[in-house]
Amino acid sequence: MSVLRIGNASGFYGDRFAAWREMLDGGELDVLTGDYLAELTMLILGRDRMRDPSLGYAKTFLRQAEGVLGAALDRGVTLVTNAGGLNPAGLADAIRSLGDRLGLQVRVGYVEGDAIQRPDALTANAYLGAFGIAACLDAGADVVVTGRVTDASLAVGPAIARFGWTRDDLDALAGATVAGHLIECGAQVTGGNFSFFTELPDGGHRPGFPIAELHADGSSVLTKHASTGGAVTVETVTAQLLYEVGGPDYLGPDVVTRLDTVRLEQEGPDRVRVSGVRGTPPPDTLKVGVNNLGGFRNSMTFVLCGLDIPAKAALVRAQIEESVGTEGLEFTLARTDHPDTGDTEAASALLHVHLRDGDKSRAGRAFSAAAVELALASYPGCTLTTLPGDATPYGVFTADAIAQDAVEHVAVLPSGERVPIPPPTVTSGLEGTLVQHEALTGGPSLHATRRGPLGELVGARSGDKGGDANLGVWARTDATWPWLRDWLTAERLAELLPETASLTVERYELPNLRAVNFVIRGLLGQGVAASTRFDPQAKALGELLRSRVVDLPTEAPA
Repeated sequence: MSVLRIGNASGFYGDRFAAWREMLDGGELDVLTGDYLAELTMLILGRDRMRDPSLGYAKTFLRQAEGVLGAALDRGVTLVTNAGGLNPAGLADAIRSLGDRLGLQVRVGYVEGDAIQRPDALTANAYLGAFGIAACLDAGADVVVTGRVTDASLAVGPAIARFGWTRDDLDALAGATVAGHLIECGAQVTGGNFSFFTELPDGGHRPGFPIAELHADGSSVLTKHASTGGAVTVETVTAQLLYEVGGPDYLGPDVVTRLDTVRLEQEGPDRVRVSGVRGTPPPDTLKVGVNNLGGFRNSMTFVLCGLDIPAKAALVRAQIEESVGTEGLEFTLARTDHPDTGDTEAASALLHVHLRDGDKSRAGRAFSAAAVELALASYPGCTLTTLPGDATPYGVFTADAIAQDAVEHVAVLPSGERVPIPPPTVTSGLEGTLVQHEALTGGPSLHATRRGPLGELVGARSGDKGGDANLGVWARTDATWPWLRDWLTAERLAELLPETASLTVERYELPNLRAVNFVIRGLLGQGVAASTRFDPQAKALGELLRSRVVDLPTEAPA
């Protein structure tokens, strides 16, 4: 009873299909979770539900459950997942039917109440907390299905049920929130998408999925099954801890977790202890994710080879605008060309042309055919990488807030009993994030310097939150942390990443992690579904920053 072993087998809708089986067969577990929901996923599920009202959940989970449900019941492993999406009751029914077909007695509970009635929205869902999950587990559920809860709640709920925490146990809830955040993205904490993947024992080929060993005080140890690839180190854990967060106050429905109190310690091979986490009362509002259909989009890409690249791009732009008009058009010239090379691809730039419009016919063949018609009537060497095609719908994501007590959070127990989950009685009144922390100096470096890629000394992890991006950067050693803290200001970031210069950039320091985190407001426009950026979710933003050649302190070894 002293340790609760929670594994994770899915970080997104489309993650490794075999992970559920791998985690069950790989070693001892008490709970196995699966995270399927992201902002884009909710849009996908919303479109599924438009076609068929009985859908709206992640169908992949049902196929995965068919292969593992019996083993989980035999081994006493509880399954907890947010794969219910927009229809947790529907998925719960489907799991019961699956159990009947397999000859299994399975007790299924589910959590609902996240759906917000917005007639003008495709989907609108509040991010619920963990106490509904705990209520289902307390009632003996073998499987718990939720809709939109916070990703970390999938781990916090089982901890509440095991250790009997109440809403007053803020430090414990905060510690479990950190553990849940660390395992929610699956293999990303065990070496997936890691800046220093070449240093991993298996070179990053097939990282295993993570396990959090949770204790009654909220502390945890991050680890993985012994037979799996990747690694669990202070740096792999730091990378995931910095993923898609803002300031030191990590706001959640059950607790505000102080990320600047987190302490990481390498306890042994593939074992990192997470301790010291402090929590304060949650805000009096819940985040609401809203998805709408924004219209239709289409894209065509021209290859511009050799000389006069800007003039060629200007000609295409003028010709396309004359054919379809200027409204909704966006042109991006990627200068991937190299001078004086004998290879066509190396000598070529790419002109990406995007069109977004509420009129499907204009964004469809009218646009793509106009591009193709230029093949023999435009710049020399004209060619395209794409064939003419029809427009596709795109979504727009926005974030809103709703009072905690305005949401009917309900746990539906395996017996069918509906148990209301009351909101917290003590809240902080916090909205948004606290005032950002700026570097203490930021002036000219007093270090002797050498030129080199920034990534020789730092790691980075970046990602998306709606139209915003986050970029976490950590120093690899204690010796380089003071330099990074003073050198990497918001102004310096604008120099290194010019596309951020005109945007609002918030900067936060996390000394315990030797890290700074940037939140870049509006970089992704209306969210991933609407974005036309080459990197629509800002996943590569950190690696772009690490590739910049800068003045590094000479006393810091690479």
